[in-house]
Formats: sequence, structure tokens, C-alpha cells
Amino acid sequence: MIVITKEKATPQEIQHIKDRIESYDCQIHESAGETHLIFGVIGDVRRIDTGQLERMAGVDRVVRIMRPYKLAGRDFHPQDTLIQVGQVTIGGPKLTVMAGPCAVESQEQIIEVAQKVKASGANILRGGAFKPRTSPYSFQGLKEEGLIFLAEAREKTGLPIITEVVDVASLPLVADYADILQVGARNAQNFTLLKAIGELEIPVLIKRGMMSTIEELLMSAEYVLSKGNQNVILCERGIRTFEKYTRNTFDLSAIPLLKQLSHLPVIADPSHGTGLWELVSPTTLGAVAAGADGLIVEVHPDPEIAVSDGRQSLKPNRFGDLMQALKPVAQAVGRQL
Repeated sequence: MIVITKEKATPQEIQHIKDRIESYDCQIHESAGETHLIFGVIGDVRRIDTGQLERMAGVDRVVRIMRPYKLAGRDFHPQDTLIQVGQVTIGGPKLTVMAGPCAVESQEQIIEVAQKVKASGANILRGGAFKPRTSPYSFQGLKEEGLIFLAEAREKTGLPIITEVVDVASLPLVADYADILQVGARNAQNFTLLKAIGELEIPVLIKRGMMSTIEELLMSAEYVLSKGNQNVILCERGIRTFEKYTRNTFDLSAIPLLKQLSHLPVIADPSHGTGLWELVSPTTLGAVAAGADGLIVEVHPDPEIAVSDGRQSLKPNRFGDLMQALKPVAQAVGRQL
């Protein structure tokens, strides 16, 4: 349910509206429009007499929301959300480009990649210190040592860092180092982890689960938003289908659809979306043309010996070529690099 105040509602009227809503044991999430306040009412709204609310001084109208994702949807928050990470704004006219290796392998590797992707125009460094892998025998990440190396790369380049958090136990440690938390596809419906992240203020990028619907992705965001953390970024990274020629099936249509349904920024991951470095660049161009607010791209100095996802990683020179190819596409859709 949404309660929209009148343009000239007084502070006393607004407080009275809040008190009435809270008397039903419901929570209020407030959003400021251009001329009105919008109260998102969360809880068992069946008990609320909407007619009584609409008759209150200061109330313009009451709208029932049928979609289950109330806070992530545009009904409650019609304006695009912009998320500030240091000097980088995620959302808005400038594209955000996150780039770096799938896994942090050494201090030298992550610093080299950070310097090269920054020189090509990336403004956020990605790298995994904790790696949830399909096989228990695969490389699981350098853990805190990897976080330390990421922090050193940030110190040398000025690039904010995004890195994956895999469970509640490691969340405090990762949050101490990261500028943006990443929730991977395997954890997209780890609701305990999402609720814990919701109690922090740090931005979080949630990747679409391998078999998640659009609504399920938005409900994952809803878990974080409902706990108070409004700094949520959505990520389309492909879904698992019957197709075997690519790692996943990249859902290009999800990008404009998410932009219609939600106010949250949408990032495209063409690396996981295709699994093949040869397809990363054309898929990236399509994602930007479709309206993505940014990209997260895997870059490795020597993909042939990468411990994780080398097949889908661009070499630094190819990443530089991609950034050049992006410029006219971004300009054509009113975006900037």
C-alpha cells in the first residue's frame, strides 16, 4: 500500500498519518517526490481501512500495490535511484564500468589489472577474494589476504572495489574492506544473507540467480530494502537454459524490463552471461543499447592460466578496445563513459 500526502500537508498532519499507519503494526518507508511525500506501507495491510485513511487531513490518495516487490518497484519510488560510491555515481547519464579478474590471485596480479583497467576508463575494480565454486576442489579464493590485496590496489589507483560476500559469517570482514558488496548468483536467494546485508548501509549488487525469474530477482532486492539498506543494484548475468554453446543465456530483454519495473540501477554482466570472451564485447554493446546503467566485466592479464573463469576473461588490451567501441553506442542512447 502507498499513501500519498497532499502538496501542502502540514508537519502535524503528516505525523498524524504516520501515527495512524503505525497503529496497525505496519512499517513506513518514506520517499520524497517533487511535491508530495510517499509512504510505502509494509506489513499486513488487510487490516487497514483505506477509506478512513483517505479521509484524513493531509492525505491525497491511497493506492494498493498488487506487486509483491513494493520497495523495489516504481509505484513507491518513481524516480531512478542514484547510488554514490566515492566519486562514482551508479545510475544517471554516466555508465559505470566495473572491471577486474574473477579471482584475486596475487598482489602483483590485482594491482596490474587495476592500473590497466583504470587507464582504459573503468571506474570500479572487481575481484573475488571469497569464491563459491561448484566443485569443492576448485580454488576458493585467498580470503582475507585477497581483501588486503584489493585494498592495496584501491590505494594505488583510487578505484573503489566490489567483491563477493558468500555467507553471514564472513560479512563483517568483507564489509570492512569493500566499497560495494556483491551477492553472487548462487546466493541470490540466500535470504539470511540478504537480510544481514540489509542492516548495513554499504551498497550491494545482487546478481540474478541462475534460474531466477525477474520477480524473484526483485524480491531478493526487496529483502535488503525492507531492512533499511536502500543502496541496491540489480545485475543481469544470464540464466541457465538448455543451450550448451554458451555458459548461460544472457537475457537482454531483462534490462529494459527491470528499468520499467524498478527504480534501482541495472548492471549487465556479459562475462558470465556468455562464458566466452569472444562474445563479451558484442553482448556489452547490446546491453548498453538496451539501457544498462553499467557493466561488470572480467579482465585478466593472462586468461590462459587464470585460476577461475579464464575462458570468459578479456585481456587488458581487448578491454581497452571494448571501451573505445562503447563510446558511440553510449552516445547514441544518451549515455556517457
